[in-house]
Amino acid sequence: MKILVTGNKGQLAVSLVEAAGLVPGVELITVGRPELDLTDAASVTEVILAHQPDIVVAAAAYTAVDRAEFQQDLAYEINVTGAALVAEAAAMLGVPVVYLSTDYVFSGNSETPYREDDEPGPKTFYGYTKLRGEHAVAGANPLHIIMRTSWVYSPFGHNFVRTMLGLANQRETIDIVADQWGNPTAASALAAAVMMVATHPARMTMPGVYHVAGTGETNWANFAREIFKISKAHGGPSAEVRDITTAEYKTPAPRPLHSALNCDKFEQVFDWRAPPWQESLETVVRRIVAEEYAPGKGEPPR
Repeated sequence: MKILVTGNKGQLAVSLVEAAGLVPGVELITVGRPELDLTDAASVTEVILAHQPDIVVAAAAYTAVDRAEFQQDLAYEINVTGAALVAEAAAMLGVPVVYLSTDYVFSGNSETPYREDDEPGPKTFYGYTKLRGEHAVAGANPLHIIMRTSWVYSPFGHNFVRTMLGLANQRETIDIVADQWGNPTAASALAAAVMMVATHPARMTMPGVYHVAGTGETNWANFAREIFKISKAHGGPSAEVRDITTAEYKTPAPRPLHSALNCDKFEQVFDWRAPPWQESLETVVRRIVAEEYAPGKGEPPR
């Protein structure tokens, strides 16, 4: 089984490298710029056809939610046009494509977790491009698995968990929005879901949209509190959290207030569900603290 992943520096790509190393018989290849440039059609087709994968994971994306409001052409080119190119190349080989999407395709006005067939209504240009990307991928390759996820974090790159620990090492109190709700999702759990898809027969027979996110929901403020509780227990930085509202925290792109995802469909088809978000968070925070905030690793934690 050969899996090709577009993007080699993102949280999912790095987590997939770790996950694939634990599965016998799986060869995982990550490709990113300059080898594969989603804005260059010839590059995308040439690289994917050259590697002859059994499945393609379209993980590379434009994910800067606020910047997308001002860089709309680039965001669209990567998230829609580029994603379609990846799906088309996979279709040329007759293999499935997995496209990573987002809870931001929804408005966030629902009082219950969103199901796959609920009406989308993105409030941001980023969310709009990901929704259009879903449509483009589905139109380009009948063997498509579209995985919507949310609030992704890991020990790598830029994410909420790493940001909170960094701020806690500098401040005693941090203001965090408490009226936005969603599912924190460890990139390791998302990688496990992708590996399940890649090795499951349903990848060839059950195309469509699936929700894959950490089990359980919370708000950003309580998410931060859990981060600090775990960090403090293992000798890492912690801070007090002061609840604020979305209205008090202005951003160029509006955030959905309730974008939790119902993941029952993925469990029914692929017989897998992500662990409770608190369980995955424990593993990630412990690793970050051990690697970056343990004695001798830099500034002492507050």
